[in-house]
Amino acid sequence: MSLSDPGPLLRWVFRAPIRLYDAGFGWLLSRRLLCLTHLGRKSGRRYRTVLEVVDTKPTAGEYMVVAGWGPSSDWYRNIEANPAIEVVVGRRRFRPQHRVLDEPEAITVIADYERRNHWIGPIVRRGLSALIGWHYDGSEDARQRLVRQLPVVAFRPRSETHDATG
Repeated sequence: MSLSDPGPLLRWVFRAPIRLYDAGFGWLLSRRLLCLTHLGRKSGRRYRTVLEVVDTKPTAGEYMVVAGWGPSSDWYRNIEANPAIEVVVGRRRFRPQHRVLDEPEAITVIADYERRNHWIGPIVRRGLSALIGWHYDGSEDARQRLVRQLPVVAFRPRSETHDATG
């Protein structure tokens, strides 16, 4: 099932945090959002995308995000083609490597996110349902179906010995 086009108004709302990063105030967004700089897979042009951090692993320095428009998300397709250039989270800035979480780990990340944000659960479920085109109820079965449709990606600082493939 294809994901819904956000439309111009929603696209504008989602891009608004970029203005804070442009003005040097991205740190105000704390560690709740990250700014990903990546290269266009065809154009080679530099792009920036602000993504919600759904989980962190402080010991590994990892930040997890969801490809909200699925594997057809431009940023996701771009980092699959070329390594991401930079991630900015709060006041932290690093050259990232990424990995796509496997299904069990992605389900755990989504379940933990829902537990931590239980007070906005109905809003999250309604928003996800609109994106994915089916009723997301937060059940284990629904989470499994969700992570098959929306990849969960972890970013961490690239190690000095890490190769250029991501």
